[in-house]
Amino acid sequence: MRPTAALTAPALLAALLTACDTAQQAARPSPDDVIKAATRKLTDDCLARQGITKTAAEQRVNDALFGAGDPELSLRLPTGYVVRAHTDGCLAAAQRRLYGDQDRWFRVSVVVNNLKPEAVKNHRPLGEVRAAHRVQLAQWERMRARALTEATALLKGGDPGNTRLKGNTTP
Repeated sequence: MRPTAALTAPALLAALLTACDTAQQAARPSPDDVIKAATRKLTDDCLARQGITKTAAEQRVNDALFGAGDPELSLRLPTGYVVRAHTDGCLAAAQRRLYGDQDRWFRVSVVVNNLKPEAVKNHRPLGEVRAAHRVQLAQWERMRARALTEATALLKGGDPGNTRLKGNTTP
Protein backbone atom coordinates (compact mmCIF):
# COMPACT_ATOMS: atom_id res chain seq x y z
CA MET A 1 0.00 0.00 0.00
CA ARG A 2 1.41 3.37 -1.01
CA PRO A 3 1.15 6.33 1.44
CA THR A 4 -0.81 9.34 0.20
CA ALA A 5 -0.12 12.99 0.94
CA ALA A 6 -2.91 15.28 2.06
CA LEU A 7 -3.32 18.34 -0.13
CA THR A 8 -4.44 21.69 1.19
CA ALA A 9 -7.34 23.38 -0.62
CA PRO A 10 -5.05 26.03 -2.22
CA ALA A 11 -2.66 23.32 -3.36
CA LEU A 12 -5.56 21.28 -4.72
CA LEU A 13 -6.91 24.26 -6.66
CA ALA A 14 -3.47 25.09 -7.97
CA ALA A 15 -3.08 21.51 -9.14
CA LEU A 16 -6.54 21.57 -10.69
CA LEU A 17 -6.09 24.94 -12.40
CA THR A 18 -2.58 24.32 -13.74
CA ALA A 19 -2.69 23.89 -17.49
CA CYS A 20 0.00 22.12 -19.46
CA ASP A 21 1.48 23.56 -22.64
CA THR A 22 1.54 20.08 -24.12
CA ALA A 23 -0.98 18.67 -26.54
CA GLN A 24 -2.69 16.85 -23.66
CA GLN A 25 -3.71 19.78 -21.46
CA ALA A 26 -5.32 18.94 -18.14
CA ALA A 27 -9.04 19.67 -18.00
CA ARG A 28 -10.05 22.68 -15.90
CA PRO A 29 -12.21 21.89 -12.89
CA SER A 30 -15.91 22.47 -13.34
CA PRO A 31 -17.52 25.43 -11.56
CA ASP A 32 -19.28 22.87 -9.32
CA ASP A 33 -15.94 21.35 -8.30
CA VAL A 34 -14.42 24.77 -7.50
CA ILE A 35 -17.44 25.83 -5.40
CA LYS A 36 -17.56 22.46 -3.61
CA ALA A 37 -13.84 22.71 -2.78
CA ALA A 38 -14.29 26.23 -1.40
CA THR A 39 -17.35 25.18 0.61
CA ARG A 40 -15.35 22.31 2.08
CA LYS A 41 -12.46 24.63 2.95
CA LEU A 42 -14.75 27.19 4.59
CA THR A 43 -16.63 24.58 6.63
CA ASP A 44 -13.41 22.83 7.69
CA ASP A 45 -11.93 26.18 8.79
CA CYS A 46 -15.12 27.02 10.69
CA LEU A 47 -15.13 23.66 12.50
CA ALA A 48 -11.45 24.08 13.37
CA ARG A 49 -12.12 27.54 14.88
CA GLN A 50 -14.71 25.87 17.10
CA GLY A 51 -12.19 23.26 18.18
CA ILE A 52 -14.11 20.45 16.53
CA THR A 53 -12.10 17.60 15.11
CA LYS A 54 -13.09 14.39 13.39
CA THR A 55 -12.97 12.65 16.75
CA ALA A 56 -15.65 14.95 18.27
CA ALA A 57 -19.04 13.52 19.11
CA GLU A 58 -21.16 13.11 15.97
CA GLN A 59 -24.03 15.34 17.19
CA ARG A 60 -21.62 18.15 18.10
CA VAL A 61 -20.08 17.97 14.62
CA ASN A 62 -23.51 17.92 12.96
CA ASP A 63 -24.72 20.90 15.02
CA ALA A 64 -21.58 22.89 14.22
CA LEU A 65 -21.67 22.01 10.54
CA PHE A 66 -25.41 22.13 9.78
CA GLY A 67 -26.79 24.24 12.64
CA ALA A 68 -28.73 23.35 15.76
CA GLY A 69 -32.35 23.57 16.80
CA ASP A 70 -35.21 24.24 14.43
CA PRO A 71 -34.28 25.29 10.89
CA GLU A 72 -34.81 28.99 10.22
CA LEU A 73 -35.34 28.72 6.45
CA SER A 74 -38.26 26.84 4.93
CA LEU A 75 -39.79 26.57 1.47
CA ARG A 76 -42.82 24.52 0.38
CA LEU A 77 -42.40 23.23 -3.17
CA PRO A 78 -45.20 22.85 -5.73
CA THR A 79 -44.73 19.10 -5.27
CA GLY A 80 -45.87 19.46 -1.66
CA TYR A 81 -42.46 18.76 -0.11
CA VAL A 82 -41.04 21.22 2.39
CA VAL A 83 -37.30 21.92 2.36
CA ARG A 84 -35.70 23.42 5.46
CA ALA A 85 -32.24 24.74 6.28
CA HIS A 86 -30.39 26.42 9.12
CA THR A 87 -28.90 29.91 9.07
CA ASP A 88 -26.34 28.99 11.73
CA GLY A 89 -23.56 26.48 11.40
CA CYS A 90 -20.50 26.30 9.22
CA LEU A 91 -22.33 25.33 6.03
CA ALA A 92 -24.58 28.39 6.35
CA ALA A 93 -21.52 30.61 6.91
CA ALA A 94 -19.88 29.14 3.80
CA GLN A 95 -23.02 29.80 1.76
CA ARG A 96 -23.16 33.41 2.96
CA ARG A 97 -19.51 33.88 2.00
CA LEU A 98 -19.82 32.29 -1.43
CA TYR A 99 -23.32 33.32 -2.54
CA GLY A 100 -23.65 36.61 -0.63
CA ASP A 101 -27.19 36.05 0.62
CA GLN A 102 -27.92 32.66 2.14
CA ASP A 103 -31.69 33.16 2.34
CA ARG A 104 -31.98 34.12 -1.33
CA TRP A 105 -29.58 31.33 -2.38
CA PHE A 106 -31.62 28.79 -0.40
CA ARG A 107 -34.90 29.83 -2.02
CA VAL A 108 -33.54 30.11 -5.56
CA SER A 109 -31.48 26.91 -5.46
CA VAL A 110 -34.31 24.85 -3.97
CA VAL A 111 -36.68 26.01 -6.72
CA VAL A 112 -34.13 25.49 -9.52
CA ASN A 113 -33.05 22.09 -8.19
CA ASN A 114 -36.67 20.92 -8.17
CA LEU A 115 -37.89 22.00 -11.61
CA LYS A 116 -37.98 18.45 -12.98
CA PRO A 117 -40.11 17.07 -10.09
CA GLU A 118 -42.45 20.06 -10.53
CA ALA A 119 -42.81 19.29 -14.24
CA VAL A 120 -43.54 15.62 -13.52
CA LYS A 121 -46.09 16.38 -10.79
CA ASN A 122 -47.93 18.95 -12.92
CA HIS A 123 -47.66 16.93 -16.17
CA ARG A 124 -45.95 19.83 -17.94
CA PRO A 125 -42.90 19.85 -20.20
CA LEU A 126 -39.69 20.80 -18.39
CA GLY A 127 -39.13 23.68 -20.85
CA GLU A 128 -42.48 25.17 -19.89
CA VAL A 129 -41.67 24.91 -16.17
CA ARG A 130 -38.23 26.43 -16.75
CA ALA A 131 -39.84 29.34 -18.65
CA ALA A 132 -42.21 29.93 -15.73
CA HIS A 133 -39.19 30.14 -13.41
CA ARG A 134 -36.93 32.26 -15.64
CA VAL A 135 -36.49 34.88 -12.89
CA GLN A 136 -35.23 32.26 -10.42
CA LEU A 137 -33.01 30.72 -13.09
CA ALA A 138 -31.45 34.13 -13.81
CA GLN A 139 -30.90 34.73 -10.08
CA TRP A 140 -29.38 31.25 -9.76
CA GLU A 141 -26.95 32.01 -12.63
CA ARG A 142 -25.88 35.35 -11.07
CA MET A 143 -25.40 33.84 -7.63
CA ARG A 144 -23.47 30.86 -9.01
CA ALA A 145 -21.19 33.22 -10.93
CA ARG A 146 -20.56 35.17 -7.71
CA ALA A 147 -19.89 31.93 -5.81
CA LEU A 148 -17.44 30.76 -8.47
CA THR A 149 -15.55 34.08 -8.28
CA GLU A 150 -15.46 33.93 -4.46
CA ALA A 151 -14.48 30.24 -4.46
CA THR A 152 -11.66 30.74 -6.92
CA ALA A 153 -10.26 33.68 -4.94
CA LEU A 154 -10.58 31.78 -1.66
CA LEU A 155 -8.82 28.69 -2.95
CA LYS A 156 -6.02 30.81 -4.37
CA GLY A 157 -5.31 32.06 -0.87
CA GLY A 158 -8.09 34.56 -0.14
CA ASP A 159 -8.91 35.38 3.49
CA PRO A 160 -11.75 33.18 4.76
CA GLY A 161 -12.24 35.50 7.77
CA ASN A 162 -15.66 36.63 6.53
CA THR A 163 -17.12 33.23 7.47
CA ARG A 164 -17.57 34.58 11.00
CA LEU A 165 -20.27 36.98 9.85
CA LYS A 166 -23.72 36.28 11.24
CA GLY A 167 -26.76 36.94 9.05
CA ASN A 168 -27.08 37.52 5.36
CA THR A 169 -25.29 40.11 3.29
CA THR A 170 -26.33 41.26 -0.14
CA PRO A 171 -24.05 40.75 -3.13
